Amino acid sequence: MYDAIVVGARCAGSPTAMLLARKGYRVLLVDRARFPSDTISTHILWPHGAEALARWGLLDALAATGLPPICRRMSLDVGPFVLRGTIRGANGGRGGFCPRRTILDGLLVNAAARSGAEVRESFTVDDLLFADGAVVGLRGRGAGGKQVEERARIVIGADGVHSFVAAAVRAPEYDTRPIAVCAYYSYFSGVRQEDLELYLRERCAFGGAPTHDGLHLVMVNWPARRFAEVRADVEAHVAQALALASDFGARVSQGTREERWYGVAGVPGYFRRPYGAGWALVGDAGYCKDPMTAQGISDSFIDAERLVEALDAGLSGRGPLEDLLAAHEAARNERVRPMYELTNEIATLEPPPPPLQALFAALQHNQPATDAYLSAMTGATPLPEFMSEENVARIIDAARAGTSERDGSSSRYVG
Repeated sequence: MYDAIVVGARCAGSPTAMLLARKGYRVLLVDRARFPSDTISTHILWPHGAEALARWGLLDALAATGLPPICRRMSLDVGPFVLRGTIRGANGGRGGFCPRRTILDGLLVNAAARSGAEVRESFTVDDLLFADGAVVGLRGRGAGGKQVEERARIVIGADGVHSFVAAAVRAPEYDTRPIAVCAYYSYFSGVRQEDLELYLRERCAFGGAPTHDGLHLVMVNWPARRFAEVRADVEAHVAQALALASDFGARVSQGTREERWYGVAGVPGYFRRPYGAGWALVGDAGYCKDPMTAQGISDSFIDAERLVEALDAGLSGRGPLEDLLAAHEAARNERVRPMYELTNEIATLEPPPPPLQALFAALQHNQPATDAYLSAMTGATPLPEFMSEENVARIIDAARAGTSERDGSSSRYVG
């Protein structure tokens, strides 16, 4: 009998299993994959996500894999001009990373095992087990094909967008959004690039960042309705998009593509109720947004930490588990909803509305405010507070007056 069985061992599942095991719980972590292995991903680990690795004692191990930091001088090219800045308020200013998932996920799985979780790779879940309407375990098969049953006080679905656990318990969905964007990405050598570069254009968005082994991730996004068209000739459509930023396009063309193009038709947006009798959901299994703002890895880390806090309080008897998980859901929704709405707006790939264009123009010559904006849009600081009418008006007024608020006295997020 386990205290918890975690289904899915990537960026949500392995941290959940690791943190529960560190608290002394008996944990089984299963995944149908073997590790290291790859998966479709935005790759970006923002500085506030890297902070979670630091809290867990894993950040130095990731940095030691030869992965260069990003977000120390990132750029956002909005067409007429480029905003360049750093994320100062998270991870001690050390930045974030753009890791290959073969390396990041392997590191997380190994950390869960070292923390005491039992890990079973190549394990397929066939069914959940129920008793009196509550989940009490699962039935599945390992690599040898022999079916086994395992029981636990709670089964946690960390198995992504198409979560088997969420489907089996019929987890209610709400505030859903349709697929908006499709994407292709690959890895290039020989690209001159030191940090994350993002480019917003009408009807497409693209960019790149340095990753493992001296390679550079290059990714392009289009409206989802164009997926079949793009898939028919990926190379031509990528070249057409990158030509909208001639310097970046030239640097990519001077490099060498080292792997095939990886494509995704798109990801829907949704919230799922992340708990019920004997079960819980974490990461993309419980909540997901379009990948345009690349929040998936960082969100999964934070969601894992907060779910474990609620589970620990409930399983140890310090409070009613159902009430604690309900509070966890409410806190999750409050934390992520502003970014959810911003992401859905960006994913339309429409030109920025006039108020946002005015803000971008005002940021050009205000480095502290630019850093604050980049911190907010990447999730390091609260987005609503930066985007408040008062704060935005202050930045625009300062630009009109030809001044920059550098002392930070008038706003927590400017200066």
